[in-house]
Amino acid sequence: RPAPSRRMRAAPLRHLVLLIAVSCAAWADAALFAPASLAARAGLAASALSGDAARCPAGQPAVFRATCSAAASRRASAAPVAMAASVNPMSPGSLVALVTPMHPDGELDLDALRELLRWHVASGTNGVVALGTTGEASVLSMDERAAVLRVCQQELAGKLPLMVGTGTIDPKHVIAMNEQALEFGADACLVVTPYYVKPTQLGMIEFFRTVADATPLPMLLYNVPGRTAADLKPETVAVLARHERIFGIKEATGDLDRVKALRDLCGPDFMLLSGEDSNAFEFTLLGGDGVISVTSNVAPELQARIFAAALAGDAAAARSLNAPLERLHQRLFLQANPIPAKWAVQRMGRCGSGIRLPLTPFDEAFHASLEEALREALCLEAAPAAAK
Repeated sequence: RPAPSRRMRAAPLRHLVLLIAVSCAAWADAALFAPASLAARAGLAASALSGDAARCPAGQPAVFRATCSAAASRRASAAPVAMAASVNPMSPGSLVALVTPMHPDGELDLDALRELLRWHVASGTNGVVALGTTGEASVLSMDERAAVLRVCQQELAGKLPLMVGTGTIDPKHVIAMNEQALEFGADACLVVTPYYVKPTQLGMIEFFRTVADATPLPMLLYNVPGRTAADLKPETVAVLARHERIFGIKEATGDLDRVKALRDLCGPDFMLLSGEDSNAFEFTLLGGDGVISVTSNVAPELQARIFAAALAGDAAAARSLNAPLERLHQRLFLQANPIPAKWAVQRMGRCGSGIRLPLTPFDEAFHASLEEALREALCLEAAPAAAK
């Protein structure tokens, strides 16, 4: 692993500066979220890092698919923000938060996983996020993670970028999972804020920096306070955006006002992905780069079309294409994710019924409601034609 950076050795002094700039006691004061205040506070925090401005390693430009040019031109007039260049290996658009197929006894179904990946490649999905919450990563062993990653590597290399969920509370464990992901050719990692322990903003800065400094794997931050009880504030994200390996954030608060705040603070090249299917196309129209989607598990082709339209700035087309999915976006969360999503993928004939405790099978009382939404989205009519 790399030796501790000068930034890590100077931690005590930086702690004091960042504590003043970022972790003020008035975080909850709504007045502080006015754009002018956001910019001022982010500038103060960034000044503490001026001696550590990172440079993007030579020969590693951002990698984008065809929709990227539309996203770039859409933001060409954005006000410049001084940020360190970061390597972005992911494509904008519709990235699937992939379920992990299991047999009825809960054992991994790697054949079904392989077919799901081939289906996503054929359907135009812009990227795969494996081993996240939707993939039940918290109940998989390191050996099981390796088995999933091996199949992903075999099926996606040279076709779609792979992001791997590696978030947990202990940074040493996150680093170990990042090292494993690198071994299997992952393009990026998705790291959630430490959950349950309720860290401060300063604590989250140090957590993400420690992880990002430890391996060369590019990192997407993940903010989902509804699950973690820790909200990564836009000003804090602006500080982290200066790290050469932190290229974006999955923002799952559902708050569309965050798009402008994050874009203003973090600059036009910092990747903003929604984690809220119900308003993700609106998030994208406001300046985001797409979605990490549960819905894409069952409607990948339509989702890819929706986000291609949104990235091109075609609001009418995006809204029209999204209309058949409105019920589905909601009903895939009738119970805790991924319970309904796994049932939906099973109902489409693409995986078995397996799910692991503490999650339990989808309540039969909700079956008809979710099936109605699947039929309205034409998902059942499309099953199960996996690409060979």
